[in-house]
Formats: sequence, C-alpha cells, structure tokens
Amino acid sequence: MAVPPTYTNKLIDGIELTAAVFVGIVAADTFISVILRDVFSYSIPDSYDFGRLLLGILIYWGIAATSYRGTHITVDLIWSSVGPKLQRIIDVFATLVLLFVVTVQTIMLFDKVTTTASDHVLTYDLNLPVWPFFAVAWLGDVSAVVLIAIRTYRLVFQPDLMRATSGKQLVE
Repeated sequence: MAVPPTYTNKLIDGIELTAAVFVGIVAADTFISVILRDVFSYSIPDSYDFGRLLLGILIYWGIAATSYRGTHITVDLIWSSVGPKLQRIIDVFATLVLLFVVTVQTIMLFDKVTTTASDHVLTYDLNLPVWPFFAVAWLGDVSAVVLIAIRTYRLVFQPDLMRATSGKQLVE
C-alpha cells in the first residue's frame, strides 16, 4: 500500500532527508580531517570541536529519523508472540513512553542551548560560539517529538498508514 503524499508525509520525508544530510556532513568532516592530518600534516582549526558538535547534531537528528518509522533496534520477542490487538496496545504504549522521554529530553536540551548562549561558550581555536550547534541539535530533538506525536496519532487513529511505512507488519 503506497502512502499518499500529504503535508505530513512531506514533513516526515524532509526531516529524514535532513538527518541524512547530517550523516554526509559528519562523514565528509571526518574524511577530510583525516586526509589533511595524515597526508598533508595539516589540521583544520577547531576540527575536534566541529567533529564533536556535528556528531551531537547527527545523534539528535538520527533520533528524529528513526522515531517515526520505528526502524531503530527493537526487541520484539513479546510483541511477536501476542495477537494483533495486544501488538497494537504495546505499540501505542511504547510510543507514548518514547514521546514522554524525548519531550523531557527536548526541554532539557533547550535549557542547555540557552545556558551555553548566556555563558558565551566558544570553540578553542576560532572562538566561534557553540550555542548555534546546540540549537541545531535541539531542532532535531523537536523534530523527533513532532514525528513521535504523528506516529502516536497514526497508531491510534490510522494504523493502516503505520503498517505501510514501518518494517513491522501487524499480523491480522
């Protein structure tokens, strides 16, 4: 069953594309840094800071990318041994718990963004402010909350859409 191209689906695809772009940026940063350091004995200023900050961004956008489709690593031993009704209940419960945890995480990360900005934390070599990197990571976390909320809504009210987009197929 093909999923219709609605605004919500375009939003989901856009968030997943953004996460993929950050994977590419982190890979390129790592590759270029290693080549410059090992072949040309040259280091990019703040390459360590950029690497760790970009990795943090990647982690939060990765959470967003895996949150909707449920393609992250799962242990479905109990889920696979129960009937369709209990499977749906388990899915809704687990998604609600995930929504709560990621929402709290998002609130805490926003606090980190604001305190980092007010403390004027800078990178080591170039003295660039760090808070914009934290803000981009926070946007990834906000995206995760949005996608988990969409997933929760669809699990409850549009379960056929979730079967069409996830790796798990409910047994009917």
